[in-house]
Amino acid sequence: MTELELKYGCNPNQKPARIFMEQGQLPLEVLNGRPGYINFMDALNSWQLVKALKQATGLPAAASFKHVSPAGAALGLPLSEVERNIYFAPQGDLSPIACAYIRARGTDRLCSFGDWAALSDPCDGDTARFLALEVSDGVIAPDYTPESLEILKTKRKGGYNVVKIDPDYSPAPIERRSIFGITFEQGYNDLAVDESMLENIVTQNKDLPQGAKNDMLLALITLKYTQSNSVCYVKNGQTLGVGAGQQSRIHCTRLAGNKADIWWLRQHPKTLTLSFPETIRRPDRDNAIDAFIADSLTREEKAEWIAQLEGVTLGSDAFFPFGDNVERARQSGVKYIAQPGGSIRDDLVIETANKFGMVMAFTGMRLFHH
Repeated sequence: MTELELKYGCNPNQKPARIFMEQGQLPLEVLNGRPGYINFMDALNSWQLVKALKQATGLPAAASFKHVSPAGAALGLPLSEVERNIYFAPQGDLSPIACAYIRARGTDRLCSFGDWAALSDPCDGDTARFLALEVSDGVIAPDYTPESLEILKTKRKGGYNVVKIDPDYSPAPIERRSIFGITFEQGYNDLAVDESMLENIVTQNKDLPQGAKNDMLLALITLKYTQSNSVCYVKNGQTLGVGAGQQSRIHCTRLAGNKADIWWLRQHPKTLTLSFPETIRRPDRDNAIDAFIADSLTREEKAEWIAQLEGVTLGSDAFFPFGDNVERARQSGVKYIAQPGGSIRDDLVIETANKFGMVMAFTGMRLFHH
């Protein structure tokens, strides 16, 4: 048995704390810092997400995690000039894995404050330089270039958490955990999310382009590692808003939709005119932009701009019980929906999607994660 002693558990009063393997060696190595209990929960959940995204799409993937759910996830696609602006990204060529993390963090910069970063590919200098400028607790990746490790070891006065994981590691088929002294056991959720899950299109509109398929895969894989109930909005290989851990499905849809709206409002022409001195810290810029959107854009300006958002994909980890979720999704530009189906009101949900000309696929698979 190998183990790694931790400072404490979820809270300082929860001691002792450790991570360990009953058989074999831990598949990870701490290269810098001293990650804690919650850090490792974020690290291992986020690693599974980006590894699955890379396997499903063939593209580098990254995630920004907070409290065991993603604030954002994205594929390594190039950044537009507007995206560079709103994500505070550097100019010039950037590696695909750097683009993936910049886009993942850009989904919801307020919620990504103090995040745990996950990278499907080795961390390089571009990614490390961007991470060095952001408030972040740590990063997990299959490897690190010497340049990136040198940069990251200077972050947080040398205490930044850097974890290297064996990309070939596979967990045991049975997983266990203890709650209130009682052991729970279940099979590891090795469900492969792929395009075969998108074949059952139940709406009149069955035009599902490849880009929307990729966005559906991104949404579903993100949901697989998000605390349930959960709903996810996606566009162009990037989450726009993740609604996690809500007791009501419609509250998930509203929460994630509101985040998607804010992401879009950061691109409003008036928002883009905001300028800040270099001395203003990035979190303070994010707070100022958020306040500007909330207080300085009129209700009419917001509504007019949000009405221009289109081509968005929505994923849900369980079925929609009512059509109100589809109604709310439409308000944030949703055109494509992936959900398990199986509600006694599926016909009403499909009818609502048909009313808006949406494409809806029933995956037949629930993706609860707790």
